[in-house]
Amino acid sequence: MNRSPLTSLAPDLIDLFAKVGFSADGIAMQLGPEATEAMHRGEPAAVRYATRDSSVLSGLIRAFILHDRLPTNELIELVGEALFASLIDAHVVEVDEHDSCRVVLDIRPHVIVGTDRWVFSDPDAAMTAQAPNPDHVLGVGAASLSLLQSTPVTPVGSVLDLGTGSGVQALGQINCAEKITATDIHPPALDLAEATFAGANAQVELLKGPWFEPVAGKKFDRIVANPPFVVGLPEVGHIYRDSGLNLDGASELVVSQAPEHLASGGTAHLLAAWVHTAEQSWQQRVASWLPDRGVAAWIIERDVADPALYVGTWLRDESVDPRSSEAAERTEAWLSHFAEHGVTGIGFGFVAIRDIGDEPSEILAEEMSQTFTDPLGPEVEEYFLRTAWLRERSAAQIADAQFLVRPGVAKEEVTLADTEAGVGFAPAALRITRTDGPRWSHDVDKHLASIIAGLHPAGLSLRETVGLYEMAQGLPEDCLVEDAITAVVDLIRHGLVLPAELASEDQ
Repeated sequence: MNRSPLTSLAPDLIDLFAKVGFSADGIAMQLGPEATEAMHRGEPAAVRYATRDSSVLSGLIRAFILHDRLPTNELIELVGEALFASLIDAHVVEVDEHDSCRVVLDIRPHVIVGTDRWVFSDPDAAMTAQAPNPDHVLGVGAASLSLLQSTPVTPVGSVLDLGTGSGVQALGQINCAEKITATDIHPPALDLAEATFAGANAQVELLKGPWFEPVAGKKFDRIVANPPFVVGLPEVGHIYRDSGLNLDGASELVVSQAPEHLASGGTAHLLAAWVHTAEQSWQQRVASWLPDRGVAAWIIERDVADPALYVGTWLRDESVDPRSSEAAERTEAWLSHFAEHGVTGIGFGFVAIRDIGDEPSEILAEEMSQTFTDPLGPEVEEYFLRTAWLRERSAAQIADAQFLVRPGVAKEEVTLADTEAGVGFAPAALRITRTDGPRWSHDVDKHLASIIAGLHPAGLSLRETVGLYEMAQGLPEDCLVEDAITAVVDLIRHGLVLPAELASEDQ
């Protein structure tokens, strides 16, 4: 039995959208690059100006993207009488006494994991003057897009989308998962998610309840979660972003409880936020949320904001004018709360967790502030493969293994004007940098640069390569082996150097 009338109309409506080209690419072609960019910036007037013609696609943009009020007969011509009646019955369209109507839900096209999808949600505040209310169900935002990019899409058995909202993360998994379970505490969110899944012809189990309660005792091969991670006072102003838990309590809850619900070898891919304090590093704080045994975790901080910037950003998110008295009152309360708890900054990023049985936990927390555009999901999967390879080997075994430098790694030699000599240039830095994935870059010295240049997957081992270099340089035997092992382990973690075994598996 369907939760909502939306679910029944979704397949027919999405079929119509697909046939007439009301897709992300179709809209971009119709609007042109300038108006498309205006749409992404939240400037509806420019989009309206670009849709003055009488085409079906322009009409659908005015109706479903801009939420313009249209004559009833115009919307009927666009979608047909039967669908129009269904849209009214499902409260997607409101008709007034002047025989005009307006679409009051977002049914917006997006390309998700390379496939055209349509997401049912409450209206995007960027396109309307309507501020998000406390029960607002978010569509596809920047945070959800970043999580989609950081979640693997390789074949998997069971997936849990914790706090599904309008169903965005589950959409990213429907082409690779055998079974998907999606949970949410908010009934309107489940209604909209069900319609989103129906429009994608996807079978998803929907469960109502908070956090992990609906799946108590169950385990999954992959967990994805974009929880209400906003860091603040223990209150709920907007259900899609506020957990009611103090500070970063929502992130702590999800990160700490996710391992209990991972099947053997399963992984979790989570968005999270955490506070910075003078008493404890953020790395220690987030690592403390994880168990001492049983997981490998990669915690990535992508951004950090000072308290004032953070508060202002989230007040604007709910359309509060930063110059208003309301903003002043709430800002003071929020910043005072941060000050009482010693908060000096708020970090935001990803937490990837893998079940490793009863082994001691292995946790790496690091900053990833560099700019890159490649999806992070494949890197996360490879990271767990690389660290598993390291975990299973002693230092001696690593020294006796064969390696290769990752294809595409660049060596940079930086020189600066030689101020001491007063002429020419002097060496300033030597580094190797990935030109793919997250673009990791490591400073190296001339010894390490020469050693890794000699690595070959079918050639000498690391120990033998170091020995050959020592001999060529007239250095004492084995004087560089220990340092080379330490350095190469760091390079393996970031994928600049790969074990020959893993490289052969990829081919």
